[in-house]
Amino acid sequence: MTTQRTLRPQPRFPEQDSHHFWEATKQHKLVYQTCNSCHGVVFYPRTHCTHCGSLNLSLHESKGRGAVYTVSVIMQSRHPSFKDLGAYPVAYIDLDEGFRIMSTVVGVKDSVKDIKCGMKVKVRWEDQGQGGVSLPLFEPA
Repeated sequence: MTTQRTLRPQPRFPEQDSHHFWEATKQHKLVYQTCNSCHGVVFYPRTHCTHCGSLNLSLHESKGRGAVYTVSVIMQSRHPSFKDLGAYPVAYIDLDEGFRIMSTVVGVKDSVKDIKCGMKVKVRWEDQGQGGVSLPLFEPA
């Protein structure tokens, strides 16, 4: 499912390490890397393996399913791009492929009461306008 909201701050290109990640979001693909030398999972996008330092990385597409590792609810934001959200959750999501991403959980009635650690979630894309990136958000699975 895809949603459209107020535009959020965008990455600044050219961005050497994460350009391929943001390009993939335009097609609603959540990508991550693995090291061809030590087989470690690498996320967020980098030019080197965070386990062994190798530059020999491969790109893979995640199925976008995982579980909430932890969550905190932002009760007040002064940034104009977030003013329409009111209170909103910021969560670390453990993806089934073995990496953790910081995002938000949407599609719940009450962010404070309805999001629990261990809760199963799936990716939901928020388009950021014509030609812009799309943000990977998560909703209950």
